[in-house]
Amino acid sequence: MNHPITTRHRVWARAAVALATVGILSVSGLPQLQGTADAAGKAQRCDEKFNLTGKPTDAGKLPWANGDAKRPEADWDSYDFPNQRQAMDGLTLPDDPAEQAKILNKLEGSYKNYPEGTPDRVFATYKDYLGRNGGTDTKYGGFSNWLNEAYIEVYGRNPRGEAYHAKVVKDLGLTGPDWICEETVKVRDPQTGKPYERRFDAFNRRTKEAVEIKSGGNHDTTQAPKDRAFLRDPQYKDYKLRYAFGQPQTKDTLRYTQSLKEIGGAGRVTTYEHVATPTAKFEPGKYTAQDTRNSIGRGSDVIRQSPATPGDMKRQLDRIRAGDPNGLRVRGPGGVDFSTLELRYVGKPVKGQGLNYSFAANKVDESDGLGYGGREKAELISDSFFTWLALTPDKFWVNLNPDQPDRIMDKTFGATDAGRVLLQADLEMKHDYAKDMDPRTGVGKQLWDKLQSENIPCTHGVRNWIVPKPAEVREQDGGLYILDAPLKVNSVPQDFTTPSPNGQCNLTEAQHKRVQQLMDSVIVPDIEKKVNTDAKYADLRSVYNARVAAEWIRQQDAKSPTDYHATVNSNKVGNWPLRGKNASWTPEQTYKDYVKSFTQGDYSYPCEKAGQNSVCVMGGVDFSKSPKQNISPARFTAEHKNLPRTTDISVKSMTDDAENKALLALGGNTAAHTGTGPTPTPTPTPTHTGQPSTPPAGHTPSPGHTAQGGNAAPPSDHHGGGGLANTGTQIAGIAGTALALLTAGAGLVWWRRHKTATAG
Repeated sequence: MNHPITTRHRVWARAAVALATVGILSVSGLPQLQGTADAAGKAQRCDEKFNLTGKPTDAGKLPWANGDAKRPEADWDSYDFPNQRQAMDGLTLPDDPAEQAKILNKLEGSYKNYPEGTPDRVFATYKDYLGRNGGTDTKYGGFSNWLNEAYIEVYGRNPRGEAYHAKVVKDLGLTGPDWICEETVKVRDPQTGKPYERRFDAFNRRTKEAVEIKSGGNHDTTQAPKDRAFLRDPQYKDYKLRYAFGQPQTKDTLRYTQSLKEIGGAGRVTTYEHVATPTAKFEPGKYTAQDTRNSIGRGSDVIRQSPATPGDMKRQLDRIRAGDPNGLRVRGPGGVDFSTLELRYVGKPVKGQGLNYSFAANKVDESDGLGYGGREKAELISDSFFTWLALTPDKFWVNLNPDQPDRIMDKTFGATDAGRVLLQADLEMKHDYAKDMDPRTGVGKQLWDKLQSENIPCTHGVRNWIVPKPAEVREQDGGLYILDAPLKVNSVPQDFTTPSPNGQCNLTEAQHKRVQQLMDSVIVPDIEKKVNTDAKYADLRSVYNARVAAEWIRQQDAKSPTDYHATVNSNKVGNWPLRGKNASWTPEQTYKDYVKSFTQGDYSYPCEKAGQNSVCVMGGVDFSKSPKQNISPARFTAEHKNLPRTTDISVKSMTDDAENKALLALGGNTAAHTGTGPTPTPTPTPTHTGQPSTPPAGHTPSPGHTAQGGNAAPPSDHHGGGGLANTGTQIAGIAGTALALLTAGAGLVWWRRHKTATAG
């Protein structure tokens, strides 16, 4: 029985919508061998093969008629293909050999004796695989890799390729009596004399066109000599070879198609990228992988399959290449730079159904080997999202101040990765400031050349801190699109009681003002650029985007209790602790590194003190909070017309971003794995009062307009909202650098449009 797809109203726990099992379940044999060859089939009219009707498209109007072409972004879409084995992707097998043996040895006879869609069928097939390989898994390195790469993915290649084949034929109008699918032609390479049989996905003897269709961006290496022979064979000298790809071509395929163009001559070989995203159809069940409990989710399957290390990534890619000579696999984890992963969309939180979400990440070629670390980065974003929800805003402060070793950050916040990222980012910024202040090179030299030309001998203490520029978002159809969330670096004069290794800098009031002007125009912009673009701050940007999303969810929960209600303001973060290599991190470690930088400097250089040659040292860094601006419907439609469709597709499967070709979108649904227990029906708790949050007792107030020598603070920027963590760096110019990340308060500004001003 088929179940209709209702994306907005029915949400499954997986990133694909479940439909009935199709004839794929009748396929038998070894899964690691299935799907590695083109789907066999006799030649027949394409419209009859796929049960299509309609007038064929004129040859001159086909997208490749005038050379290489790409499908317009506005037309990018998705297509379904059946692979019920996807429902088994949450099945696990113990790593311990003895425990494995207890499970596998219970299974007797052929794996075919066990029903498809049961653990016994999967385990028996894995046992068969081990038996044919001396009892060890040297190829895949474990059951999990084998399950995803062989049992599930390879099994789905043929149906996915067939579904895309049908889509291209239908979309392009390759119908009528002249278009024949699965046509085999005999060719001979005149250079080698070797004969071949080349089967094309679509062939037209009247227009003299041969079409090869690939659902991914790869070519079939086994077809390479046949393609060359086809282009060289005199009997086909007037024929054109057309390649259609479902994803942008890989670097290797681009080189391959270019080599064919050189053989065929002008205009004989063309490529067309008919971009469309495949989504597996299956009925989820007991053994279907779920999103991480109490988490916003790991996103697409590619995140879950992403290896942990570069070495693991290389081994995975080597296995994939060895097992896919026909180029049938679509882009996997290797095509994603997970270090750039950011949360860019959260849907309407429907109680009992979770919410849809979508990440964005840089697209890379799989040969770059950057597809590792997906789980770690997704868990950081997920954990940060829930940390921002769980903690009350008075916890959102960090404080690196050499005069306050006992007030680094709230103890609960300090036990989370979100808190760690903020504090470590401050320290990173400290070091970047130190580099920028170096008078021997770059912007530091520009600054000091100007100071010397104006007879200013040194710089005063400076406090730098990061505040968000207004984050551009769009609330639409019950969800939130995070379009841009830039960060800004502010700077004000600041002094400390802790001695600097470089001594005091005594300046006139006019000189103080001039130093700050030069800092704002020369040093601060470079630091701000690094914070917004440098890979070192990628985690910081990811955590900030999660904060924007979490504050919006907090506001929705205040209107009507959601699945997150038990989490909001609970101050319980035990489900989202410090993880992995950072599990033993403490705020005191970062504070110790900071004090060393402040008192000893990050580097030294020759300088003059009191008219004498000496050595100066330098150090410095910081971070802060967040605002938001809801852009108008007209602007959203004009600038992001393809984003809603891309986002909808990404919830089901990883897809190319129709707005930015350098990005991928991948997401899923939280599947209601969000609460910490039974959800009562309490009165919604307001999340803001229009006033800044109260700092913890005894905590240094938000620096601002205080007495000389006190902690100067950034303006409140508070217009409601729950408040992002507010941090501020106090940097003692040439005398070394000090950092104070102070108080919570006031972070996220939600500028709502009045309903009477505009619709949507």
